[in-house]
Amino acid sequence: MAALAHRSRSKRRTMNEINMVPFIDVMLVLLIIFMVTAPLISTSVIDVPSVGKAANAPDQVIRVELRADHRIFIRSLDTPNSSAVKQATSAKAQDLNTEFEEVSKSSLADKALQFQNGNGNTPVVIFGDKALAYEEVIKVLDLLQKAGVQRVGLSVQLMND
Repeated sequence: MAALAHRSRSKRRTMNEINMVPFIDVMLVLLIIFMVTAPLISTSVIDVPSVGKAANAPDQVIRVELRADHRIFIRSLDTPNSSAVKQATSAKAQDLNTEFEEVSKSSLADKALQFQNGNGNTPVVIFGDKALAYEEVIKVLDLLQKAGVQRVGLSVQLMND
């Protein structure tokens, strides 16, 4: 009787192998799908600006200020050297009210182009108040770019460590 029980166990031996054929089939199908769709995906190239000192400061900078009360001010700074730019950007807005010209959003692009005097390389720097909605700053940026202003940048204040 013990011999019969031993014989039935040997016939029911479990299979310790994994069938790899379905796994390989699935992997080959996925490989083909990725190979076909990869050229169709459009890769966007982002030109990220680098941080550092410029070799030489621009001759003129157009400063656009967006205040928290949604008023827009513009000013053209003639900068024969970079120290003038640093002084103008570090000065408080209250001290510069007499030098800035208040403009409406519709006339901002025309005024910026007027300050550029046909020189498309004159940079326009947008100073947006921290309390202002990000959308308002982007709308002004888009407005300037649609008007043909080529060099538009955003100013930020560096955090002190």
